[in-house]
Amino acid sequence: MTVLKFEHVIKRYGKTEVIHGIDLEVRDKEFLVLVGPSGCGKSTLLRMIAGLEEISEGTISIDGEVINEKAPKDRGLAMVFQNYALYPHMNVYENMAFGLRQLKTPKEEIKQRVEEVAEILELGELLKRKPHELSGGQRQRVAMGRAMVRKPSIFLFDEPLSNLDAKLRIQMRAEIKLLHQRVQSTMIYVTHDQVEAMTLADRIVILKDGYIEQVGTPLELFLKPVNIFVAGFIGTPPMNLIPCIIRGDNKSAYLDFGNDFRMPVPPLPSAEFTDGQKVIMGLRTEEITIAGEKDVLRKEWIFPGTVKVVEPLGNENHLHVAMNGVTFVARCEGRKIIQNGEKIDVAFNLEQLHIFDAETTRVVYQNG
Repeated sequence: MTVLKFEHVIKRYGKTEVIHGIDLEVRDKEFLVLVGPSGCGKSTLLRMIAGLEEISEGTISIDGEVINEKAPKDRGLAMVFQNYALYPHMNVYENMAFGLRQLKTPKEEIKQRVEEVAEILELGELLKRKPHELSGGQRQRVAMGRAMVRKPSIFLFDEPLSNLDAKLRIQMRAEIKLLHQRVQSTMIYVTHDQVEAMTLADRIVILKDGYIEQVGTPLELFLKPVNIFVAGFIGTPPMNLIPCIIRGDNKSAYLDFGNDFRMPVPPLPSAEFTDGQKVIMGLRTEEITIAGEKDVLRKEWIFPGTVKVVEPLGNENHLHVAMNGVTFVARCEGRKIIQNGEKIDVAFNLEQLHIFDAETTRVVYQNG
């Protein structure tokens, strides 16, 4: 059982506060991903767990034991860095065994642990090679193996895939997820890539400017973003977020985009808004399609538009469609030939509508 807790954790550099009272619990054997833009504080949080950064206020505990003053080597953690940090003059076996030797682990136990981990990571045939003889993915596996042989209570990953090319990142994502299933340990993973976060995590922590914006499963964050930042950060391509004015009441309302462009919306029984309130309409690209590709719930949700940009991806096309001065990003079937400047009818599935307050950026309404 390994539970890690942040309790009102604050980090300051001089008088500048960069982490603002974080409260968070990481569950036993959970794969938790910290994600956010550069400067949001995700790596700082990870380094405080590892003991590489001091905590200005608050506590970090593992299974109820506060570790604020513990030396990094005494915390029972292992960290995998963005830079592989392998010793160039040592072969794979020696790199993986180095930490155990520093702990004066018996030679036979070192051999057993290294060979076990090498088999899991498919490094058995590479144990005698030097780092310069390995590919980027193999070096990253060696760095992971060096952490694994120590049998830590928690693994910490600091953007470990950012130096790899796109194809190798996809492969390594699958390997890390498989590794978590095999070793059944708590893992905390830092990335700025929301696709990495969505594909790897049991839960995601979205950070911005040293604050937690939202914590939840990948699906929860995708379907129920609490504010505009989360809505725009999660999902590829990002959610359409269009300024407008909402008019009417919970039983009968419409969105006014100006230029005589209005969009009636379904009844909003759980929404809290006032007639004339400035809002941001949010709708995922998969909910905006060419009329006829999917069943349309209401004919009044079909609008004419002009295609400005086509982004073909093979399996689907992303269409930038202009309507009365407003541009939406829609999706359509990949084999459909669409030309720039083409006039099309666009169907909106407003049953999946999100509405955010323009001033507070907080959610006002979302389905369910």
